[in-house]
Amino acid sequence: MHWDGFTAIEQDVRAMVADPRWAPLPPATKAHAIAERVLAARDGSRWLFGAHARWYRLDKVDGRWHLSAPPLNPGFRAATRPMPPGVVIPPELIPAGADFAADRGSTLAFVGPDVPRHITDRVREVLAVHRKVHRPDFPLTEPRFRAVFASDVLSTVAAVWGTIMWCAYAPAFDGNEVLLSMFGEFLARPLPGDDWVRWLPMGSLDALASLYAERMRAGAHEAGLRLAQAMADTAAVLRADARFRPRADALLAMVEPLLAQPWLDQHALDGDAVRRAWLSRCPPTLAWATLSELSLGEHFRHRLYDLAESLAYTAPRGFEPRLVAVALLAADLHELFAAAEPQRGADAVTTIYAWIDDELRQALYLALTDESYPLRACWPRSGELPAALVPPDRDTAAALLGAAYATGLAWCALTGTPSPERGFAVSSAVTRCLIHQRDDPPVEPGPASGWGLHPPLTPPHAGAPGLDRP
Repeated sequence: MHWDGFTAIEQDVRAMVADPRWAPLPPATKAHAIAERVLAARDGSRWLFGAHARWYRLDKVDGRWHLSAPPLNPGFRAATRPMPPGVVIPPELIPAGADFAADRGSTLAFVGPDVPRHITDRVREVLAVHRKVHRPDFPLTEPRFRAVFASDVLSTVAAVWGTIMWCAYAPAFDGNEVLLSMFGEFLARPLPGDDWVRWLPMGSLDALASLYAERMRAGAHEAGLRLAQAMADTAAVLRADARFRPRADALLAMVEPLLAQPWLDQHALDGDAVRRAWLSRCPPTLAWATLSELSLGEHFRHRLYDLAESLAYTAPRGFEPRLVAVALLAADLHELFAAAEPQRGADAVTTIYAWIDDELRQALYLALTDESYPLRACWPRSGELPAALVPPDRDTAAALLGAAYATGLAWCALTGTPSPERGFAVSSAVTRCLIHQRDDPPVEPGPASGWGLHPPLTPPHAGAPGLDRP
């Protein structure tokens, strides 16, 4: 069997962290153990398998470890070797143990595989129960929900909706999805989207917490608890679907103690204070599911990592998935900003640079500024993915769609950019794949173009320009 440094080290670290003797070890001992398992690659890069059971790459420019999906090229992986200890391992990258036990759920979008009927039926029951309340006790004052619902809609209805949106890994739903259509009578306007998909924004825990906090400030404690119960009831149903489960479990861990001990959050008088109180109750095994509430940059890194993993099917075709992921990120950035707001796009790209390693940073820069750069071959053309990137089946396409849309929402949140109501260029192109795979006979993927493994990249310079600046 050929040596694969990444597989060997990952297996070794997982076994080490799973050992009951790992947890009580002093931090310095744990750091030394991880340092002994840092991989050195032939191109000079350094890799470690650490916190959150994911890989990190040492940036040659800023000297920091960046979360970065590992390369899949067999030759590259076979040429890696453990390097002598001496590398400094930041405390936040040392596995705690609980982070390795986290359930990551699924990146599948809600297009292709529908939400199972037994879940939608139960959500409908939860909605029916929680709309039968005394109307004056449940006014809808939270602006983020008032933008979605008619003025006379109860806040209990918004609590059920908001829970669905917050728990969803990537809220891109089939336009005919029953989970959305049951809310049709409450909406103030059509949901954003196109002929096929409803492209919904990332859910907000702060908006949910604000529903509860508003009732508590008004002295309507029973109404506040009823809203928390609606959130818990909805999350308990949604957790049966892996696309909702990690965040549904996290929300249950945050809200259920309040139902048993109603006095817990009475000191918190505004939505942000309630949100912080809820996050403080989230256990370590579920904390990663709340990254979007703790650090938008870390959340973006993890979604980009997911995107690279969803592209693993391109590796046998001669591509490097981590670079394809950056190419698709560049395609969305270019589509959204290049024509209308190039300066705002440049600022957004500069923000993103700080959260990716030097190789990906340089690849993103070249993809955005050099029309002849090979990674541009990954960009959609006329709304279609290039043949060589077409997923082999519907589940793979749905996983790519979910990861691509989640990545788009993550960088929008990071850069303060409103998400496009008709979706991102890449997500829309993947949707076309799902439609074709449903309606057309299978098509063999196109040949690899030969550029994908490790294109020659010069070290990126600090503050590299974005879309329009050479």
